[in-house]
Amino acid sequence: MRAAARIAVVIGALGSVALMLYAARTNRHLLITVLFTIWVLAPFVAFALAGRMAASWPPLTRAMLHAVTLFVAVASLAIYGYRVVSPPRSTGAFVFVIVPPVSVVLLLIALAVAVLLSRRLSRKESM
Repeated sequence: MRAAARIAVVIGALGSVALMLYAARTNRHLLITVLFTIWVLAPFVAFALAGRMAASWPPLTRAMLHAVTLFVAVASLAIYGYRVVSPPRSTGAFVFVIVPPVSVVLLLIALAVAVLLSRRLSRKESM
């Protein structure tokens, strides 16, 4: 599952940026486009860094990280893809603003739950 998560991070990051750039194709402000690119890439960088640090983590925590990585990559591509296919009548930047922090919050919640469960399981095994 680790290899799938690594591939998902790369595909999710590249696909998300490509969809964001396509949605912003009429935007003439280079600075805003660069800032949005960094913003959209940020959760994937966080997932990649967590994946590198996960080698010493308990198996349950690693599995949760990989599962959330796959979920966020697919969900991000689906949400951004939907935004590109059916653009809103008003400003469409909201999706590109809200998905990255929600992705990071999902990562933090999933890891916290996995750590708590791992600790409980290790305590039960030691008794």
